[in-house]
Amino acid sequence: MVKALLIKYKSVVKFILTFLSVYFILTLAYKFYLDFSDGSKYYPDYMTNLVATQSKLLLNSADYRVELIPHPNEASIKLIINEKFVARVVEGCNSISVIILYVSFIIAFAGKFKYTFLYALAGSILIYAVNLFRIAVLSIGLYNYPWRRDILHTVIFPLIIYGMVFLLWMFWVNRFSKMKKRHA
Repeated sequence: MVKALLIKYKSVVKFILTFLSVYFILTLAYKFYLDFSDGSKYYPDYMTNLVATQSKLLLNSADYRVELIPHPNEASIKLIINEKFVARVVEGCNSISVIILYVSFIIAFAGKFKYTFLYALAGSILIYAVNLFRIAVLSIGLYNYPWRRDILHTVIFPLIIYGMVFLLWMFWVNRFSKMKKRHA
């Protein structure tokens, strides 16, 4: 009975196993990166520091005076706009975890290698760029409307990043993946 179900749902089982395998491998690699980053010259790690610096550049271009200061009590960077502390840039803000989730799904629904690689790369770059704008706009929102902190940080801005990932996934499945061709 189990064998019959596995045969019947072979493509689903393959998707789940591929997704979980890729996700596990990429997450493990990211964990090693974070462990290796401990004590580096970039605080708290290179990618988080880069995202904070690039967010600062975006905010500066919007005529906000931004300062970045390492947080003394936790692994984060304080983002200060016009001498007002508005946010902390933590490891979770660097979009790497979201990109890992995105790439795992794309590989699990792989199409031709060239298209899979290019779509995963282009989508990852898009996620990273949108995340930078998300942090900049969130910081401006927190600066101007601090009483809206909860809805901005926990609802609206996660909806933007995860909504975009979902749309990228749906576009991929409907346009490029082999799974669509098999079930057509």
